Amino acid sequence: MSRRVVRQSKFRHVFGQAAKADQAYEDIRVSKVTWDSSFCAVNPKFLAIIVEAGGGGAFIVLPLAKTGRVDKNYPLVTGHTAPVLDIDWCPHNDNVIASASDDTTIMVWQIPDYTPMRNITEPIITLEGHSKRVGILSWHPTARNVLLSAGGDNVIIIWNVGTGEVLLSLDDMHPDIIHSVCWNSNGSLLATTCKDKTLRIVDPRKGQVVAERFAAHEGMRPMRAIFTRQGHIFTTGFTRMSQRELGLWDPNNFVEPVALQEMDTSNGVLLPFYDADSSIVYLCGKGDSSIRYFEITDEPPFVHYLNTFSSKEPQRGMGFMPKRGLDVSKCEIARFYKLHERKCEPIIMTVPRKSDLFQDDLYPDTPGPEPALEADEWLSGQDAEPVLISLRDGYVPPKHRELRVTKRNILDARPPSGPRRSQSASDAPLSNTLETLLEQIKALREQVQAQEQRITALENMLCELVDGTD
Repeated sequence: MSRRVVRQSKFRHVFGQAAKADQAYEDIRVSKVTWDSSFCAVNPKFLAIIVEAGGGGAFIVLPLAKTGRVDKNYPLVTGHTAPVLDIDWCPHNDNVIASASDDTTIMVWQIPDYTPMRNITEPIITLEGHSKRVGILSWHPTARNVLLSAGGDNVIIIWNVGTGEVLLSLDDMHPDIIHSVCWNSNGSLLATTCKDKTLRIVDPRKGQVVAERFAAHEGMRPMRAIFTRQGHIFTTGFTRMSQRELGLWDPNNFVEPVALQEMDTSNGVLLPFYDADSSIVYLCGKGDSSIRYFEITDEPPFVHYLNTFSSKEPQRGMGFMPKRGLDVSKCEIARFYKLHERKCEPIIMTVPRKSDLFQDDLYPDTPGPEPALEADEWLSGQDAEPVLISLRDGYVPPKHRELRVTKRNILDARPPSGPRRSQSASDAPLSNTLETLLEQIKALREQVQAQEQRITALENMLCELVDGTD
């Protein structure tokens, strides 16, 4: 009788745990919009969540350290005239976030390091080019200020946020609603899925489909696709019998899947989150109460089930922390931000190790915040892999960096209603003034504290003298 050999992997014992109650973010009215995006975006500085808002669309941005109950009057980011459908942090500037809305616009926002006193209503720039709602956003992984958007008009637009110009418009490739778009690691190709059940590999600069596969999953419900580190395509979708299914494909040979696995009969769309450093993909279904994770390798069956993290309450959405935002001292390899109806709860994935030393095998060099290319270099045909950083000493986010828009949005034909500070270079002196005022306030507070300490010391001396004379 042959003995089954257990596959060797350092990720066989990934341990998932929800953070303690005081580390959650309470009293947040998470959006109820029926849209298959994650509703949450996170980076090493901030947590952003799409929230319910009367008379338009809004999202809340919280510093990561601001856990606990969120004040109901906490300032929001408001500017859209219809619900916000997707948000995405810029990978090269932790203070810049883009939002897409049902109102057909994309807005790019500068988030200050200090807590604002009132709602943020002025975006740095508004991008207008779609004729229907915009439901998907994705920043280019290596080129500065390059943002992709996909709308209900079946068009993908790639923008230069630094100038407000359209770099590329892919408007005749998708005959129906686009369900997902994903860049590969250097941003030279896109993987897209569409309501016509076709998985496409697109070269955006040539404006052509370089490979496609009809009915990668036979069901009619939405399909998702992401690139893996090896250049394969990982997909989630549904069978003809509405069972959830995952697949792995080689874009050089789309005839047969590398791997295809049925999962369960739930009807929630599976959102895949991929960690290229460990080749682990985490599947979070909307409405599920679990996160399943798989390791993708070069050995059959290629997609290896690792484990499932289960909790009691279903998830409304999910945020996924970039690798540079993790705590390497605790062997943390992934962190999720799970949205409930009224709160957001961090879920931490760790690989338990006995040693306190830095674990090189868990933390290879990972993409950092520096872009490898400028927008015009990428457009001209250059490609570059992400600029990597070491996490050996942990990652310290840089101080506030300002995104400058060099000219007014050329797509915006409306006459400007009053001075639009955020779209001109005159914004720089204003931010400098604000920083100066904040420093003065801080200095005055320190002086007041020092005076209070002196008063307390003098009062104590007086009490001692009075006690002595008695």
